[in-house]
Amino acid sequence: MLVEDEELIRNIVEETLDDGGFKVVLADTGEEAVRLLGSSGSKYRALVTDIKLGRGTLSGWDVARHARSVDPELAVVYMTGDSAAEWSSQGVPNSVLLTKPFAPAQLLTAVAQLLNIGGQNPS
Repeated sequence: MLVEDEELIRNIVEETLDDGGFKVVLADTGEEAVRLLGSSGSKYRALVTDIKLGRGTLSGWDVARHARSVDPELAVVYMTGDSAAEWSSQGVPNSVLLTKPFAPAQLLTAVAQLLNIGGQNPS
């Protein structure tokens, strides 16, 4: 699942993940992501989320905590331009933080590494 409120960044990250062989489900608010995470039968392998989501009241920190309450093994990658200093206090354990701008390969590497740690195959 990809949670990003800025359309341009969302499109670039979606294309990167798609090119890397991942099926991407999009959400542009934290509230939408939480709704999708709670849908019956939904099973996600990874969450890639911006931290500051412009619309709504939930942040990427909130979405990741909720996601881990649903699936404690879910791979979590945070993306941020200015919230990196909060990662140690706000981020979920065994997550990765990428500071914008980052190279597409960094994102794919982060997701693949987290999936491999969880004993899952990234493809």
